[in-house]
Amino acid sequence: MTGFHKMLAAAALTVTSATAFSAQTVPAKNPLEGNADAIQAGMGLFRGRCGDCHGIDATGVRGPDITQVWANGRTDEGLFKTIKGGVPGTEMPANPRLTDNEIWQIMAHLRTLAAATAPAAPRGVAENGEKIFRAMCANCHRVNGTGGRLGPDLSRVGAARSREMMALRIRGGVEGFANGFEPVTLTPVGGKPVVGVKKNEDLFSVQIMDLGERIQGFEKSALTSVQNGARSAMPAFPHSRLSDPELDDLLRYLQSLRGFDPAVRQ
Repeated sequence: MTGFHKMLAAAALTVTSATAFSAQTVPAKNPLEGNADAIQAGMGLFRGRCGDCHGIDATGVRGPDITQVWANGRTDEGLFKTIKGGVPGTEMPANPRLTDNEIWQIMAHLRTLAAATAPAAPRGVAENGEKIFRAMCANCHRVNGTGGRLGPDLSRVGAARSREMMALRIRGGVEGFANGFEPVTLTPVGGKPVVGVKKNEDLFSVQIMDLGERIQGFEKSALTSVQNGARSAMPAFPHSRLSDPELDDLLRYLQSLRGFDPAVRQ
């Protein structure tokens, strides 16, 4: 079969499968698993839509390693729903423009990258990590409704970030900040500077959350300056503040924050 005919066959498969899947519930098993044309198409879709966060080899960049999803007990049905609907509270978006068939193609490709066995248990003790989190992080970050609001809610961080990325962020190796948490200093006319994180801004006004977690709005005409911070407001935690064993404990705890009950079918 020529490359052109393979493309025609794949296109026909896409049309017929998308029509069939849209009219019924999600199958428990990927109907395109092992299909060579589907795997090839899924590789292109995965690299174009998922690779920036999960890496071309799916082992994680900003997002987590997803080569372990099946080894960790995830089902085809559950993974399909995650790709389709996203994960609320994380950077994993919904993908309403992907057809059902395209999602199955992505999953067919991902199966070729998947590890056969579950990974070794992560280092650290989650119970100790939770204590460290409460002492050093909870003033700014919330988990399951408890904690501060100056930083992002971390209730699902274990499903949204790789261990390596979280470690870099904690040690201070990443300078960026999430949308809605840009550090800013506002100086009112005749007043003292107000420090916080920017929540909204337009041509005429700016709204921030100050260090006391109060939402404040300012007309720009009443300000002498708006100074945007270049670095995240989150402090670095070098070895002098957080030892390697303590970091392992904290990361183990953060990896457990996945925003869903593991006993529920996924």
